[in-house]
This record gives sequence, structure tokens and C-alpha cells, in this order.
Amino acid sequence: MKSIQKAKLLQKRKWRIRKKVNGTAARPRLSVKFSSKHIYAQAVDDTTGTTLVYLSSLDADLRQQKLAANISSAEILGKAFAAKASAAGLSDVVFDRNGARYHGKVKSFADAARDGGLKF
Repeated sequence: MKSIQKAKLLQKRKWRIRKKVNGTAARPRLSVKFSSKHIYAQAVDDTTGTTLVYLSSLDADLRQQKLAANISSAEILGKAFAAKASAAGLSDVVFDRNGARYHGKVKSFADAARDGGLKF
């Protein structure tokens, strides 16, 4: 029962954020998701519903580093995502924290992505 209530509250937070955060082709939405083991990040154009750039800790190059869903891994993945996004021609994004608080691993991912060259 408690987990159902937590899931409902998480969904409300996601909806509240998504009302304000929209991605376009010129400025896509950078959505980051932390599971208990892995980190997933993608740049989404919401007008067409397409994913422009995708990277996760399950990627072949990053899997060798055995990244977990923690702060140090979030920094590594943030820099790698920024490099992949700039190679795809993206420089400006809108950050979507996906219902999570902006501290800890979410903040370290965002700071690393900014250091890598993304603007948001």
C-alpha cells in the first residue's frame, strides 16, 4: 500500500515538472533517470516524440567501468553524455530531473553535463 502511494506521488511530481519543461528540436529535453543500479539519460524532442541522443550506464564503453547509480558514476556519465550530445550537434537543452530532487547524484550529473559543454 505504501509503495503504491509513493508511486502516485512520484507520478504527480513528474507531471508537475513536465507541464513546465518541454523539449524542441533546437532545445531538447534532457531527461535523467536513476534506478537502483543504473543511470539512463536521453535528449528528447517532444514536438516529434523522438529521442535524439541516448546514453546509459549499460552502454558498451561505460559497462567496463562498472558504473553504479551513485554520485561519482553520475559525474562520469554526465561528461560522457555531454560529449555524445555535442557530437550530435546539441548545445542547449532543458533539464528534466524526472521527479527526483535536485541534489546528490542528480546535481552531480547536471554539473558534469554543464562542464562538458551543455547549456541549461
